[in-house]
Amino acid sequence: MPAGAGGLDATRSTAPLVSYFCDFAWLGGAEAAAGVALHVRGTEIEAVEVGATTPPAHAKQLAGLTLPGLANTHSHAFHRALRGRAQGGRGSFWTWRETMYAVADMLSPEQYFALARATYAEMALAGFTVVGEFHYLHHQPGGARYDDPNAMGRAILEAAEAAGVKVVLLDTCYLEAGPGRALQGPQLRFGDADAEAWAARAGDLADKGSNGSGAGFGAAIHSVRAVPPPAARVVAEWAAERSLPLHFHCSEQPAENDEAQAVYGTTPVQLLARAGALRPASVAVHATHLGKDDARVLGESSTGVCMCPTTERDLGDGIGPARRLLALGSPLALGSDSHAIIDPFEEMRALELDERLASGQRGNFTTVQLLESATAAGYAALGDPDGGRLTPGAPADFVTVSLDGPSLAGATEASLLEAAVFAAGPRDVTDVVVAGRPIVEDGHHLLVGDVAEALRSVINDLPWP
Repeated sequence: MPAGAGGLDATRSTAPLVSYFCDFAWLGGAEAAAGVALHVRGTEIEAVEVGATTPPAHAKQLAGLTLPGLANTHSHAFHRALRGRAQGGRGSFWTWRETMYAVADMLSPEQYFALARATYAEMALAGFTVVGEFHYLHHQPGGARYDDPNAMGRAILEAAEAAGVKVVLLDTCYLEAGPGRALQGPQLRFGDADAEAWAARAGDLADKGSNGSGAGFGAAIHSVRAVPPPAARVVAEWAAERSLPLHFHCSEQPAENDEAQAVYGTTPVQLLARAGALRPASVAVHATHLGKDDARVLGESSTGVCMCPTTERDLGDGIGPARRLLALGSPLALGSDSHAIIDPFEEMRALELDERLASGQRGNFTTVQLLESATAAGYAALGDPDGGRLTPGAPADFVTVSLDGPSLAGATEASLLEAAVFAAGPRDVTDVVVAGRPIVEDGHHLLVGDVAEALRSVINDLPWP
């Protein structure tokens, strides 16, 4: 994960060695390994021992199944306020969006910090260790800049640090309400004057904003609806010059495809390809309604795809061609997006279960493929190819799932991974370590404390109409 401060290697070399003993741990194979000792120095795993029958001296016991850190590749933190207020009734993505805009228009930087902190703490309790924040809520209501043009972005960085999770701030360019249509109403908060103004503001935050926090940065093109092709090229080049991840919403709705075809004569994927946005460090979010050749174009460019199954079903978006995309060369990652639910295990199994609904076939993905989408593939999508693994040199990010509750009762050693993916949930997460630092112990968040009260307080205090 990119870090803003030098001297980290020296810090690691002088840091004490801390050991954890896992009853079982997933080291990348088809089954969990028994008796695994993880030796951590500073923020990294220094050594991994397998097959130990007794814990090393002074090791902390992690009872259950330990997994690498889980990545929430696509998040809009402020959407968490919508849970329970926008799920019932009829409508579509477009009617839901009006409620989302109302929340976007309420938030000050201070409220944004409080809401994001509580949301990220909920993620930590669920087992997420890193989050990609697709951040477009930049300015004051009405569109004027804050005295600090990145006040809202800094609120996100500070919130993640306070909640103990890693964040990659994907600063999002959002310029139009649709091709040739000016931003209006709450959307005015999202927009910079043009792509060059976006690049100047985002560059200031990325170049100066981490202050040694270990935060990561990337760029995002909101969509081809919101960013015309010349501006999309500016964003893509900005990210490529800095070797940063580039994310974009893509073909989430049929209406997006229809508008792109009517205005530009082609699909969103083809537009992004022309803008130079497709590359191994890029991630298409959703990719639900792809055109005939779009999956092939994404795969041949090694562009990743982030599926958000719980949001896609909540909004009625549809089921994307996940299996085909993976087969064609697009790595799959997962995100909780609008946070209708925050549950990495549900996102994993939904990738398979939704494919079963669409295809009528079971076994579209192996258990290992589902785990990889939530761990190593998610970390790679956020710019950290070493993360999401329990190997020497990897970040010391890991999550332990209890085997004592009813969810995993009866699982055998050979079936632990399958049981975890298809049955576990946040209630089963007992311990979370991020960058070598315990964040959750025995199901309790060590930094925020009562996460439910933190969420309740900030959401209920918003000026709801």
